[in-house]
Amino acid sequence: MSLISLAQCLPPEAAHNLGLWALQRNLVPKAAPLVLDALKTRAFGLEFANPVGLAAGFDKNAVAVNGLFGQGFGFIEAGTVTPLAQPGNPKPRIFRLKADKAVINRLGFNNGGLEGFLANFAQADKRKGIAGANIGKNKATVDAVSDYVIGLKAVYGAADYVTINISSPNTQGLRALQGREALGQLLRALQATRAECMTTSGKTTPMLLKVAPDLTAGETEDVVEMVLQFGVDGIIVSNTTVSRPVSLMSNYAAQTGGLSGKPLFSLSTEMLRNFYTLTGGKLPLIGVGGIASAHDAYMKIRAGASLVQLYTALVYQGFGVVREIQVGLAELLKRDGLTHVGQAVGVDAR
Repeated sequence: MSLISLAQCLPPEAAHNLGLWALQRNLVPKAAPLVLDALKTRAFGLEFANPVGLAAGFDKNAVAVNGLFGQGFGFIEAGTVTPLAQPGNPKPRIFRLKADKAVINRLGFNNGGLEGFLANFAQADKRKGIAGANIGKNKATVDAVSDYVIGLKAVYGAADYVTINISSPNTQGLRALQGREALGQLLRALQATRAECMTTSGKTTPMLLKVAPDLTAGETEDVVEMVLQFGVDGIIVSNTTVSRPVSLMSNYAAQTGGLSGKPLFSLSTEMLRNFYTLTGGKLPLIGVGGIASAHDAYMKIRAGASLVQLYTALVYQGFGVVREIQVGLAELLKRDGLTHVGQAVGVDAR
């Protein structure tokens, strides 16, 4: 029985833990590196071997970064990590919507805290690819800004980039940080913290913001204004959605939490297109949400993404989908007479 077949027989969270265990021990067959000039990408000052990355949430504690690089990803985003360890929400908290090729989770930033995360992250072989760190706040923290400042200071020197996650639906009040006033206060503090870190470390680490797909038009405009004002280097569009398309067929569709996978594709891609338009294509965007094929990744890129990330597709297709997407992207570029993936960024949003 293959690892993916075995995983499908287990409860979702047990299957996830099995995957991490296998990756740590090099039990998952590795994919030979795919080196194509057409897919090499430069974004927010970093060089990516290819634009296909792993979204945050898979490796919350950075225990399997090296094993994940062996699956052909152009970059890995570990986390979300909070300053202190926390158990997250009660189980069960992950649900497979097989008929919809989707997942609902309400994990609630379960992780081992910054100390363990940094110890694990230090073992990552940076020669294998770009490794980012995704930071959040502890559930019990009242002053959210203080947790993000702590997180940024902690991971700044270790990570190739840092993502500020204020868009998970599973920590009460977190998404309110996307509001204009709250976001301005947060980014002002993080801008000052980053300046301090740059001075002490001599390193410039890009800072990204991860947003929800459920923002209104006005909220989206406010986010863009704050991001540009406070020098954020890129936006990840998007996190999971609290909405529920009427087309969902699974019995788990009514579960509370964030929906990811195929049903999120259209919503997140439209949001991505909006952000590309509002930023005038001047800010690198990472497209996430429902990518399960080269065609999906290409649509994200054409909507404005310089890079893409996936996660839920691994649940149903395994790690082989990573290489399939990369090979397919190269073929789609060639079909359209393009020699480099950067030429396709935003062509459907201009």
